[in-house]
Formats: sequence, C-alpha cells, structure tokens
Amino acid sequence: MPLSSNLPGAVGDGMPYRRETPFDPPTALLALQDRPLRPMTYQPDGVDGWLVTGHAQARTILADPRFVLGQRFVRSPTELPHFFVSASEHVPPGFFFFMDPPDHTRLRRKVTSVFTVKGMRRLEPRITEIIEDRLAALRAAGSGADLMHHFALPVPSLVICEMLSVPYADRDAFQRTSGDIFNQALSVDARNASMAELVDYVLGLVPAKRREPGDDLLGSLAADDDLTDAEVAGIGMILLLGGHETTAHMFGLGTFALLEQPDQMDRLRTEPELMPTAVEELLRYLTVAHAGMMRIATEDALIHGQTIRAGQYVTVAPHAANRDPDRYDRATELDVGRNAQGHLAFGHGMHQCVGQQLARVEMRIGFTKLLDAFGDLRLAVPAEEVRMCSDMFIYGVESLPVAWGEDT
Repeated sequence: MPLSSNLPGAVGDGMPYRRETPFDPPTALLALQDRPLRPMTYQPDGVDGWLVTGHAQARTILADPRFVLGQRFVRSPTELPHFFVSASEHVPPGFFFFMDPPDHTRLRRKVTSVFTVKGMRRLEPRITEIIEDRLAALRAAGSGADLMHHFALPVPSLVICEMLSVPYADRDAFQRTSGDIFNQALSVDARNASMAELVDYVLGLVPAKRREPGDDLLGSLAADDDLTDAEVAGIGMILLLGGHETTAHMFGLGTFALLEQPDQMDRLRTEPELMPTAVEELLRYLTVAHAGMMRIATEDALIHGQTIRAGQYVTVAPHAANRDPDRYDRATELDVGRNAQGHLAFGHGMHQCVGQQLARVEMRIGFTKLLDAFGDLRLAVPAEEVRMCSDMFIYGVESLPVAWGEDT
C-alpha cells in the first residue's frame, strides 16, 4: 500500500494544481503549509514520495547533493498523468537542465561566465533599445492591443536570438515548439516530438558556426573543441527555451498583477528606485515556474525531522514555498517594497537558473520603460476575461489586451 494512503496528513491525490485565482497558488496547496514536508502519492501507480511546501525545507533539499535529477522521471506529482515525465533516452546531449554532476558541471560551466551581473551590464544598452522599440510597436498597434504579442513575447525572444545569433525570423517556429514542450497537458510522445524538432533546428545551425564562429554565444560554444555538435545544440536549446518563456510570462503576468493592484503600480511610478526590489517581489509573488522541482533521493536523508528514503521522489512546490508565512510576513500580499531575497523563483542550488541575471535586467528595464511610456495603462477587457496558461510548465497569461488614452 502506498505510504501516502495510510499516513496522517498525507496527500493522496498528489500536488494540488488547479488555481482558483490568476495570481495565487491553489488554495488546497497553500492549505498544506502546516506540514511543510509531507508524504504524497505519485501518478500513475500510486507510489509514495514527498511534497515540499516550506521555504526552509525547499532550500535544504535543492542544495543537498543527495537529491538528484536522475535524468528519468516516469511519474507525475499531480493528477495529470504526464505532467512531468521525461524519459532519459529523450534528453538531448548537452541539455544539462536534466543532468547531474559531473556532466551538469562540465556543460553548465561553458555558459556561466556569460550570464554574470557584469556580463549582463554590458548588454543593457541593447536590451534598452529592444524594449523601447517594442513599446513603440505596442503604441502603434493602438489602444486595445495585446501586450503579450507586441511586447512581452518579442522582448526576451529578440534578446536571446541576438545573443545566440539565431534568426529572429524563425521565432514563430521555436515559440510554437517550445510551447508544446512546456505544455503538460500534451502526451509524452507529443512533447518529445517537439523536443526533437527543436533539437534538429538548433543542430542545423551548428555546422556554419563551426566554420565561422563569430562573437555570439552559439558561436563561442561551437568554437569549443571539447563540445560535440549535439552538445552545442543541447546547450543552445536550453538557452533558447529558458531565454524567452519565463521572462515573457513574467512581463505578462507581472503587468496584469500591477494593473489589478494599482496602489503597487502607483508606488513604482512615484518611487522608481524601488524597481529592482519590485522585480524580486514579483518573481516571489507570481513564481511562474509553478510545476514543481522534482528530485530523487540517492540515499536515506533526514530532512527537518523526516526520513526520506533512497529512491523516493521529492517535489518542491516553489510557488508554495515563496508564500511560506514562516519566511515572509504577509506572504500572500504583493508588496513592491519588500525584501524578497532568498525566493525560489529561479530555483536554488546547483540547478538554479543560469540565465537569472539576464531575466532580472530585462524585467527591471522592461517594467520601468513600460510604466514610463504608458502613464494610464489599463486592461482593455474585464480581468475575468484574461486567458491564463494553466497547463503550461511556465504559468502566465495567453494574451493581455491593454488600453491607454481615451479609447477603451
């Protein structure tokens, strides 16, 4: 009998997943915070594992080398049977997102020097140009335009395409395939097919980069004789995927949240120096990477008074951990002046998002310029009509029609 079926306080149906409101984790998930590390049943076979909703417990597990990715997740932490399934044979070479040391260490090291605070500071002028161009395009589209289409999606896509020297004209193709990869409602076969399609696309760019590397990021990877073509493509694919999906949805969902809480937006207009702090708070409050961070225990581990056995699955719910009242006062409230340091929106430990500094720069400049350019920005539709991306690995809005000026 599964552990979670006979232990008090266990979660029999897995991690609560369905949200009732646009900005908050599921009510049933937050209700589990009284026991921040508890047994849980995994689908489809009802095997026992663990769910983490506490901030301290999450940071401990994510930083502990005894908890690994293992490259193979064959179970789901939610009622969706294929929510988080990745077969090891479908992990592309170089795709270190699903790897453990030493391969993870070797491959990640190839790009960490690019995504430093200092490195991102050099990119700020070009990022600013891109943001201003896209805000001009939003204005030209007229009041009622979709902020996702004209601003939120193009900005990070343009930035990462330029960094990798990937043709921006191909953005529709890779955005479609990446959307399918992140769509947890699709079958494993469909997601793997999209993964293979994107791998083939990036791999097709590598031979030319080998011949003429250039000074872009993909070129620098191709110039590295220690990497195979497939590894260059796998690393490039991680950057292409991670470089636009998360930031795009933070722009969309973050704008939606600020529009729905005008006191917070007004504070940013009157205290623009708060924007770096506000970015961290929006990351904490919204936590768009909401699908759970899964690990497998390689040996028995005593974590905050609970024994997790070797081989057991553990799922960290970062959106719950970021609302932990033991870590953040008024954790369910958005406060753009809050010190949200230590949040888990980018993960924690060795697998913490490699591009987090790029995302911070894009959001800091993007939100600042957006508020400056549109002093009377508002929703063009009722809030309840804004469509949400509920079954995506990265949560957000599908479209965000906005208005300004006298038109509605």
